[in-house]
Amino acid sequence: MSAKFSVNRRVFLQSAAAAAAVTAIGTGGAYAARRNTVSTPEEPTPAENWDLPFLHGVASGDPLSDRVVLWTRVTPSREALPGSGLGEDVQLEWQIDTSEDFSSPTTGTVTTSADSDHTVHVDPAGLTPDTEYFYRFIVRSGAFEGSVSPVGRTLTAPAADADLDQLNLAIASCANWESGFFAAYGDMAQRARSGEIDHVVFLGDYIYEYPTGEYAGKSGVARMHHPEWEISTLEDYRQRHGRYRTDLNLQAAHAACPWIVVWDDHESANDSWLDGAENHTDGRVEGQWHERLGNAEQAYFEWLPVRARSAEDDDQLLYRSFTFGTLAQLIMMDLRSYRSEQTTGDQSVDAERTMLGKKQFNWLAQQLQDSDARWDVLGNSVMISPMRFVTVQNNDKANVASGYMQERATGITVNSDQWDGYAAERDRVLTMLDEQESNALFLTGDIHSEWANSIVSPSGFGEIGCEMVTTSISAPNVDDILTDVFGTYHREDNSTSLLVERMIREYNPWVNHIDFDAHGYGIASIHYDYVDMLYYRVSDVEDPDAAVSLGTKRQWRIGEGFVEA
Repeated sequence: MSAKFSVNRRVFLQSAAAAAAVTAIGTGGAYAARRNTVSTPEEPTPAENWDLPFLHGVASGDPLSDRVVLWTRVTPSREALPGSGLGEDVQLEWQIDTSEDFSSPTTGTVTTSADSDHTVHVDPAGLTPDTEYFYRFIVRSGAFEGSVSPVGRTLTAPAADADLDQLNLAIASCANWESGFFAAYGDMAQRARSGEIDHVVFLGDYIYEYPTGEYAGKSGVARMHHPEWEISTLEDYRQRHGRYRTDLNLQAAHAACPWIVVWDDHESANDSWLDGAENHTDGRVEGQWHERLGNAEQAYFEWLPVRARSAEDDDQLLYRSFTFGTLAQLIMMDLRSYRSEQTTGDQSVDAERTMLGKKQFNWLAQQLQDSDARWDVLGNSVMISPMRFVTVQNNDKANVASGYMQERATGITVNSDQWDGYAAERDRVLTMLDEQESNALFLTGDIHSEWANSIVSPSGFGEIGCEMVTTSISAPNVDDILTDVFGTYHREDNSTSLLVERMIREYNPWVNHIDFDAHGYGIASIHYDYVDMLYYRVSDVEDPDAAVSLGTKRQWRIGEGFVEA
């Protein structure tokens, strides 16, 4: 089945860049494994060998020094599939142990039902810091009593005062089922098992809400969505999450180490903001926004191994923080739930516009003020560095308005959905980091391309940190779009994307690395004085057996900036 791309924000960055270019022209570091136990199968279990009741694997997430969230989904009958609302209540025993043979496990019981789509979250406390654990679930009631889940491997965080030499965070985003396969997750699982990855930081677009064919890959639909229509109901979102979690590579990645996740827009709907999304403003076209959003959020919290913070009004808060000894504090920001509506032009510098919302901004300020960590790492679903074309030199109005990168960030904003559309609040965030003398590392997804950026103080005096942007797991990038538009396209035979990359570096001198053509994920390897940025690339996202290898790497050092790695 062939498919063409819809022209809207989801491809605007890439298509605008390609259009600008057309107009203009008419091996890496290996890490000693701190843990070398192989705790998940070397190869995922083939689908034909699956059996009820554990069809969707196991997962863990949100590691603290004394606890970690454990997750599974039990299917009590053939009819009780995700989103069905069917199936009896099931009691499960959970077990967690430092030994994979579960010789002396900590145990407990939990009951799940159709009310939670038969998903299970447990949060065992009293665990030992910086320790490898294994976990599993056993059915204790119903037709499948005695059935045992796959074994997962997880890690607790180090104690807050622990000296940590190195922290390896895989970063990933933008996994579109129909665009291709998830070989990147399979590679991630293997590296986690070998000790090269401690935790996965997922930065949004875990699922995509589109109907079949609307946002496919360069050769069309690699595999069909379920359900086939654009999802909007609770049943729909549950089914789409369930379809994703049948992917064997995704299951393996979840079972290999803890994940720390945050959403972007496609977990609900494109270009979402506080009171709307594409086709939802004022209730147009696709119904009332907050009803759809509530469905999306409920399914997300059911299907992801996340520990939501509680607000005074009992809302679930996805912004939260994690401490990894004295080396790093990871602050996960929610950049969708509280933001102002997207805008363009001079309104982007309006001081009233917000990405974070007042509550979250104040919370972030407190986290930074209280931090004693060497690094403040910010999980950031959209790029914070400016991305401009056609820079206007000596533009006093733009310089005063933007503050950030005053002499160069004065050109045309290409994507106001990212921090460029919220320039005044971006300056406030960066000023806080500067005043707190933070060493800042932004981990970013969203734009289906690799970037390595310097972050400069709004005062203009020196770099206060850096930003690592990972490309998409599978969602279309410039290579895919050019192929769709022009037919067969090879980067080495066509200079278009290379020219776009050169243009971006020229107009945005804080950009140290950019690549528009890769799919894959990254690893941020954080050390006391530097961070290594490793970019892993999939050879062919439309090949289910594609190879994954290190494409390039960058190193940013405190006090020096980017250096030769």
